[in-house]
Amino acid sequence: MNERSRQFDIKNAISGVLVVDKPVGLTSHDVVQIIRKGTNIRRAGHTGTLDPRASGVLVVLIGPAVRLSEYVSASDKRYQAVIRLGEATDTYDSEGRVVSTSPVNITEEQFVEALQQFVGEIEQVPPPYSAVKVQGRRAYEMAREGEEVDLQPRKIKVYSLELLEWAPPEAVIDIHCSSGTYIRSLANDLGRVLGCGAHLVGLRRTRSGRFTLRDAVPLRKLREAFENGTWYQYLIPAAEALADWPAVELDHEQVELIRHGHRIPGQPGIGKMVRAINEQGELVALLEYDENTHEWQPKKVFFS
Repeated sequence: MNERSRQFDIKNAISGVLVVDKPVGLTSHDVVQIIRKGTNIRRAGHTGTLDPRASGVLVVLIGPAVRLSEYVSASDKRYQAVIRLGEATDTYDSEGRVVSTSPVNITEEQFVEALQQFVGEIEQVPPPYSAVKVQGRRAYEMAREGEEVDLQPRKIKVYSLELLEWAPPEAVIDIHCSSGTYIRSLANDLGRVLGCGAHLVGLRRTRSGRFTLRDAVPLRKLREAFENGTWYQYLIPAAEALADWPAVELDHEQVELIRHGHRIPGQPGIGKMVRAINEQGELVALLEYDENTHEWQPKKVFFS
């Protein structure tokens, strides 16, 4: 085997997760491009956009692990948000044009009470300046051209909202929510309920799925590691990306069956979807339990 094909094999064998602490000023796509260039691996993708003005946990899947994206993207998120009361903007954040101003005559108790209206399963309308598609076009493109953007509400879940700091006209809140929640919309809706208007001025994602800021490497450090060839130390095994899923360990014979798309006997009560791990702890496949046949059906296989 020549050196070039050996490197190709090594690159194709690399599969895992890089958890980045994204700085303010870069898009999520910018970070993915930096990782592609730094690792020399084309197959890479993030699992949930962070706005350029937001910082914090950005989960990037590399190599075959990108096939986990739909499952990792659906994970819950946690944020710290700085909300400014008294001003509403057209973008629902500080980038936009101020559309209304009001005096802020609100007590801390009134603010906390208003917050609780947004806890639970609620309907939320995405911001007009968002990447949501309306009849094939991005909402922000239509909004920039002055067109009326009619966005439909979506069901989201807000598990908790906690006031961390009360310093009117600003408040810092901790938000634990489902994937697909727009924190800008939450800020705008909160301002409407309070009657004074509000917008988002700062956002930091502190958790995405099972990954927290503790798992995240600052992009500056990652860039240094790309230069000196030590970035592998930050690569988290693909199996860890869904560590909150139940796991089933397979022996060599079962791994071979699953690899070729065959079902294997299942056990009830473990879960509808599980991770299949080999004896070395590597991710083999995602399996779905068939209640009729009591078998594990391979949904996605990662060993070929």
